Amino acid sequence: MSARPAPSLDRELAAWLGATVGPALHLDAPFGAITTYRVGGRTAGMVRVGEPQQFSAIVSAVRGAGLPMVVLGQGSNLLVAERGWPGLVLALGSAFEDVLLDDEGVVAGGACALPTLARRLAAAGRTGLEWAVGVPGSVGGAVRMNAGGHGSDVAASLLEAQILDLATGSCRWRPAAELALGFRSSAVSATDVVLRARFALGRGDPAVGRRALDEIVRWRREHQPGARNAGSVFVNPANVPAGRLVEGAGLRGFRLASARVSERHANFIVADPGGSADDVAALIALARERVAEVWGVLLEPEIRLVGFVPEDLETPLASVPNALQEVESFGRSDGRRA
Repeated sequence: MSARPAPSLDRELAAWLGATVGPALHLDAPFGAITTYRVGGRTAGMVRVGEPQQFSAIVSAVRGAGLPMVVLGQGSNLLVAERGWPGLVLALGSAFEDVLLDDEGVVAGGACALPTLARRLAAAGRTGLEWAVGVPGSVGGAVRMNAGGHGSDVAASLLEAQILDLATGSCRWRPAAELALGFRSSAVSATDVVLRARFALGRGDPAVGRRALDEIVRWRREHQPGARNAGSVFVNPANVPAGRLVEGAGLRGFRLASARVSERHANFIVADPGGSADDVAALIALARERVAEVWGVLLEPEIRLVGFVPEDLETPLASVPNALQEVESFGRSDGRRA
């Protein structure tokens, strides 16, 4: 694959941002490499924000320059195109990793890793977020996507979230009822940053909590791939898991260049070390088309695709050499290749 030019910021804007946030600004920074896929291009600039006041100054300058922005959590739900991202990545700094327990529950920073939060709460004998130990994301991303697993989700215990609206600069605590938390969805928009979230918790035996966490981790290791991926690729349609549709379309274990559908779970697409994000995107497109052909269902991506254009997700089966024949060979009723 030929090298693409790295995205860059206007010199004047880059100088202004550098003067505003200092060493927190990184130009021509790795982006795809710090996601859980660990493939994809670079970003024109990345800023790790240490305090809410920095947001307003950054956003004001960037909005005036017409520069696109994306908010980064743990990078566990992103696929960055190989061409990179020609805008600014905003990430919460360590000041937003705090965990504060009180009688009602816990207030956790938006940058706090979910497994870290789950383990700290279990050790303190607090219950309600055990499921989070198996989700490699951040608190902020979990609120936005209403993340969950093992019979629970964010909506089950979230009381309120402190949200900064990048479009208006307003920052306030919003009750959970206002966030329209649905299955892997919410009213938290692309211009919103979840700074902190408050969850209601119960009380329990720390030893019991640790065993529950160990069981969740064991189950995930047995049933989900541990390689380079971003979790579930597609949102589950009503009444049927997306992975079952992908598998039923003959794609379990199917490979396209450096990307493959996981043999363990067909709603996971895994990238090879040193592989290409564009191969992952092409396989997503192929899987959507094949499922639509076989089942009449158009799957919607659950992961966020950054830096891609619509044409990247319009890869007809006929344009992929031998893809249709290989898909058919994986579609045998005995599950073996022909």
